[in-house]
Amino acid sequence: MMTVKQVSELAGVSIRTLQYYDKIGLLCPDNHTESGYRLYDDAALERLQQILLFRELEFPLKDIKAILDSPDFDRKKALAQQIELLELKKQHLENLITFARGIKLIGVKAVDFTAFDRTKLDEYAERARKEWGNTDAYKEFAEKTKNRTPDEDERLAEEFMGLFVELGAMRNESPDSENVQAQIKKIQDYITEHLYTCTDEILAGLGKMYAGGGDFTENINKAGGQGTAEFAAKAIEIYVGR
Repeated sequence: MMTVKQVSELAGVSIRTLQYYDKIGLLCPDNHTESGYRLYDDAALERLQQILLFRELEFPLKDIKAILDSPDFDRKKALAQQIELLELKKQHLENLITFARGIKLIGVKAVDFTAFDRTKLDEYAERARKEWGNTDAYKEFAEKTKNRTPDEDERLAEEFMGLFVELGAMRNESPDSENVQAQIKKIQDYITEHLYTCTDEILAGLGKMYAGGGDFTENINKAGGQGTAEFAAKAIEIYVGR
């Protein structure tokens, strides 16, 4: 675990920025000290890396949150596209440096703005944005969340985690019991109402993510107790198989 001060120094991000990311639900700490100070685990640091890469590519924070929270988000694919975008950005900056050096050495002999052309970079970025946001689930998610305030997002997140608190209290039951399966239905319905239409297929994918490590597993186990994420995944597998 790292404190907010340690993360700030490690990542070169101000404490105020990290506090704001927490407020809008973009990067939430895994835990807090007894004094209330934020604590971040490895999963949170991995998410911060993704956030900073998207920020380098000038993506708005709301778009970054929607992309990272989308059930269709593919980290490996996103990283490959980010690398290509950064390489295009590097090429653009090198052209500007060469242009500036030319001015320094020989002065401006003609009006030439080709070094400032961002067409290729902007076109690729737009294609990537469309690809990341081209699924029906993502579009519905963006539409349902576009007018929400950070306080509303925080309230909904707490309500959603409350469902896993309830599920965690059922871990002594069989995952195919009537109570557990009814709770999985509540989770599916909550996602559909507040985020996007959660089909059985999407729910099955979420179940694998819940038990797959990282933010989802950590947050669910923190809410419902150790093993809740894995219990949820098993219960979801049974639910969608019926």
